[in-house]
Amino acid sequence: MDLLSQIVARAKANKQRIVLPEAEEERTLTAADKVLADDIANLILIGNPDKVHALAKEKGLTHIDKATLIDPENYEHSEELAEKLFELRKSKGMTIEQARELVKNPLYLGCMIIKTEGADGQISGALSTTGDTLRPALQIIKCSPGITCVSGAMLMITKQPQYGENGVLVVGDVAVTPMPDAAQLSQIAVCTAQTAKSVAGFADPRVAMLSFSTKGSAKHEVVDKVVEATRLAKELDPSLKIDGELQADAALVPGVGAKKAPGSDIAGKANVLVFPNLEVGNIGYKLVQRLGDAVAIGPILQGIARPVNDLSRGCSVDDVYYMVAITACQAMDSKK
Repeated sequence: MDLLSQIVARAKANKQRIVLPEAEEERTLTAADKVLADDIANLILIGNPDKVHALAKEKGLTHIDKATLIDPENYEHSEELAEKLFELRKSKGMTIEQARELVKNPLYLGCMIIKTEGADGQISGALSTTGDTLRPALQIIKCSPGITCVSGAMLMITKQPQYGENGVLVVGDVAVTPMPDAAQLSQIAVCTAQTAKSVAGFADPRVAMLSFSTKGSAKHEVVDKVVEATRLAKELDPSLKIDGELQADAALVPGVGAKKAPGSDIAGKANVLVFPNLEVGNIGYKLVQRLGDAVAIGPILQGIARPVNDLSRGCSVDDVYYMVAITACQAMDSKK
């Protein structure tokens, strides 16, 4: 069974409640119909009921009635949620009138439903920007305990089974934080290892903190940052298997790892790679994807107390479908 099939199977085995706040969008609704047909998750769709039903009829979608459909303009719990949002944000200057307007916004409404335990995760982005997706999540759901830095991980499915976990690697950050300091980088390491467990199904995440230096082979302040981040990650999660700083070849190739970092439990065995900054991460994964013909799945947002994921506005129906399963796997883990 390939990785995506494994992720779907785990989602089906423990169904979560996932909000799709862009239910009037064609790809989203088509994916929702497929999710419901395959019984992967319990869906909460937010949108105008007339528009949603008309689109479903036009596209021949026959399973949409299995979802809970919420009209953001006429939701019976709007006032209750507005009052809760006001309490959450009044110290930041929000008025009750502003809160009432915001809960009509599907992205805010979905996050408030999650905040009040009515759902387990949310996916948007087919119509919305990353900023629009993240803003309500950070204002309402907030970050996980001990985490202040949101980041994005990518699942890389390569054709090189000798590397990572039978050719699968989890890498981060590739999407959110441009220039993390040592503390933020340590959090990215911990969160990316957690994504490797909850989504990729790794029983034993082994984290390499990447640099252009291995164990002091080069001296520079950016190397020092990676060394410090490695130390802080161990403090943040003492059970984490992590080492750094390591060059990419030392992290992945056993012979190189043994030569450059003798005695390391991670060198040559890493299945989770943490990049020193977003520029390196984004360029690196796209080079592997294009030149190495690898499959890249994500980005998967991490560090939020309940999963909220962001789609590309160019996403496909399959992208939405699999992101529902991914978000469900994260949601299971966030409840532990």
